[in-house]
Amino acid sequence: MAMLQSIVVFTLLLLMLILIIIIIIIIIIIIIIIVFAFKPWRFFSYPSRCRAIKVGELERPLVSNDVDLAQDQSNDLTRNYDLEGECHLNAALLRPPRTQGLVHKQRLSSASSRLALGDSVVGDVSDPLDGILVGQTLKRRVVTEHLVELQKHGRPENQSQNLRFGTENDRPQESVPNTDAISDQRSCLSLQVVSGPSCGLHCSVLSTSTARLPLTLGRVPPSYLLLKDYEVSGKHAMITWNLNKLRWELVDMGSLNGTLLNSHPINHPDPGSRLWGDPVELASGDTITVGTTSNIYVHISSHNERLVPFGVGMTSDPMSLRRGGKKLPMEDVCYYHWPLPGIYQFGVFGICDGHGGVGAAKSASKILPEMVATILTDSVKRERVVSGQDASDVLRDAFSQTEASMNNYYEGCTATLLLVWADADENFFAQCANVGDSACFINMDGKQIKMTEDHKVTSCSERLRIEGIGEPLKDGETRLCGLNLARMLGDKFVKQQDSRFSSEPYISQVVHLKKSSGAFALLASDGLWDVVSFKKAVQLVVQTRERHPTETENLAEKIAEVMLDEARTQRTKDNTSIIFIDFDSISTVSSCKVRP
Repeated sequence: MAMLQSIVVFTLLLLMLILIIIIIIIIIIIIIIIVFAFKPWRFFSYPSRCRAIKVGELERPLVSNDVDLAQDQSNDLTRNYDLEGECHLNAALLRPPRTQGLVHKQRLSSASSRLALGDSVVGDVSDPLDGILVGQTLKRRVVTEHLVELQKHGRPENQSQNLRFGTENDRPQESVPNTDAISDQRSCLSLQVVSGPSCGLHCSVLSTSTARLPLTLGRVPPSYLLLKDYEVSGKHAMITWNLNKLRWELVDMGSLNGTLLNSHPINHPDPGSRLWGDPVELASGDTITVGTTSNIYVHISSHNERLVPFGVGMTSDPMSLRRGGKKLPMEDVCYYHWPLPGIYQFGVFGICDGHGGVGAAKSASKILPEMVATILTDSVKRERVVSGQDASDVLRDAFSQTEASMNNYYEGCTATLLLVWADADENFFAQCANVGDSACFINMDGKQIKMTEDHKVTSCSERLRIEGIGEPLKDGETRLCGLNLARMLGDKFVKQQDSRFSSEPYISQVVHLKKSSGAFALLASDGLWDVVSFKKAVQLVVQTRERHPTETENLAEKIAEVMLDEARTQRTKDNTSIIFIDFDSISTVSSCKVRP
């Protein structure tokens, strides 16, 4: 009996021990899940990463001019700008540069200012999550001290690496550049978030818009490109215009998760130090990665700013929260260039709607206007267009050369390009070329002139063209190789498989845009035309003009936004991009804009 009791007691103790071990294991698993899911160290380890508090720092003043104090805190760069604005989804490049935003607070000495322009040395003490640390002194002379140190020692050796870092030969000279001499070398920077939680966000800035520069990327205001991504630091990275070297430069602002440029890290080698990385040159077509999922596409164009003889409004929306809440990837790219570089009386306006990805649309939107400009640099061809009032050959050659230059085998895009030019008497003419279903029409004297042709497989014109090839479509056949378009740019693979595909553009008639005729042009991707007819679009334009009879400067932008709102109201299920051109107004706008 006693032995049985002992066995029972031993069994109970063993069961209790096993239960305790199981509870401990469950607690450990819960702790691990919490740690890796919520990363609590981000909220507790900032002070140690930024800088340890030393004895006597509590008595330091908030702002100091002391050189020794600045030397002690030389790793904490400060900025001479007061950030106030947020990033807007539609960057207002078509308006004159705004007066709010980055307000210049302090002028550096001439020597430090010159080097700051050349090396783009600006900084911030910590992530906005921390606020101001106890004992931290905000300094006016830290930037100056850092610049003097750069003057003595030059750039770090790692700036000679293959990511377009500046070299010793690129260091700025001791004289301030003459801004008048380079006024014709301004640049237009456009950023488009192509993946991540903020996909579809975009903004643009001119190199001459000092009120908006430097442009910051981060998770919290006042970052100009505001990214709702918890893996992005509050102030993650910064883009500046280097006036000495006439280039855009990207610098990591001591972010926790680092910054990649074309998959190469550009942050400081020791991410825990929260020190800034070195400035890296940006080029058109680059991809910036912040966090792990947010990719930002870079487009850079040279331009001059001048009086444009008509109003321009451009806007786009991926229409993300459609199809039952599913986010749509943004595959549209819209752009305009007025005037074309070196060809003052010609300009282009275009939309590319990608499928299978945005790669082909990006390529076409870059190559196509370049091809038009290259062809028109030939004075003989240019004069032939002006005197003959016909640009059919130019447009046809540009599309052919663009298709030959593209290397997109599994991605394709529509392409609609409106070419506008003026003769010696300031008479304006317009002609359009397109492949795909991104449509354009011109309204003049109350009459609509269709400038494009629909190239869906189901359209009558395409069925007739395909039948002429000798391989007619079967009854009920609405797609070729799974695509509903028979003409596009790119898609090299399916074109090799089926000869019925084509990249030959439809060329419209030339339209003479009469003065005081109320003429306007509207280009849009099929996201608009799926839910809005030409007639309805004209009604919206007339109604908006009637509501704003005295406004001319921003009227084109308002009309473009009204069109976009109508597409939202009608619950379009596709990316929507719109360009509205009001030939009855005159305004000063930036001569280039690209909106992926």
